[in-house]
Amino acid sequence: MGESLISCGTTTCEGCGMELIARTMMEVLGPDTIVVTPPSCSAILTGYGLETCWRIPAFQSNLENVAAYCSGIRVGLEVSGKEHVQVVGFAGDGGTVDIGLQSLSGAIERGHRFIYICYDNEAYMNTGIQRSGATPVGAWTTTTPEGKSELKKDIVGMLMAQGLPYLATASVGYIDDLKRKLKTAKSVQGPAYLHVLSPCATGWRFPARDTIRVARLAVDTNLWPLFEVTNGKVRLTRRINSPKSISEYLSAQGRFKNITQKQISVLQAGADAYYKNLVLKEEQQS
Repeated sequence: MGESLISCGTTTCEGCGMELIARTMMEVLGPDTIVVTPPSCSAILTGYGLETCWRIPAFQSNLENVAAYCSGIRVGLEVSGKEHVQVVGFAGDGGTVDIGLQSLSGAIERGHRFIYICYDNEAYMNTGIQRSGATPVGAWTTTTPEGKSELKKDIVGMLMAQGLPYLATASVGYIDDLKRKLKTAKSVQGPAYLHVLSPCATGWRFPARDTIRVARLAVDTNLWPLFEVTNGKVRLTRRINSPKSISEYLSAQGRFKNITQKQISVLQAGADAYYKNLVLKEEQQS
């Protein structure tokens, strides 16, 4: 294995899931890659002034237009005859699910070839742990001190409805699955979207050593099913026949200290229904 394309020293938080996703991404995609990040946790890697953690071309866009910049860079590469270069948008849930959604949807509609990776840490972590559209019901943030009352926005379902060639969910808890999906995304001739669970020890209030454990619990309770959609065809990449209790996942994080039994029941019912629907779609399409 050659030199890492991200410097060894970064100022991300201890136990940061986003950094692990970025390192895995670069291991798979290689040096012929251009990365666009918004002001976010990923901007810690992009840096400011003359300092950066990337050893590839990287650019910090505005928060609302990561995908628009990716579109422009892709067109420029095509004009220059450099179609082998990968263009990657690397943003959190705030810059994807909320503020950057219009730009992302437009780029997908136009069919530009780029990979968009959302590292979902379920809040605006870089600016003080404010709630986002991706924050789950019952979760504490600085703007929902008693716990968020609304359900998490289904960004994956929204983008599936646009019919892009490749979409997948992934988790830092299962790196081999993430690597395989990155390899698939790399070969797609069009837009590819990866939605990756990125536990945040700081914002989720768990010990930094538990990042992988918490990420795996989300998958193993069916709160974060791992699947991919290729040209509309759904395939589960990790089947959970005997899911663990959702309470085991929730109790591992301080952000759910005020969650009610009713909200737990809502999460449980939603997870069961979502997973059952994925299984049904896979079986119908096989």
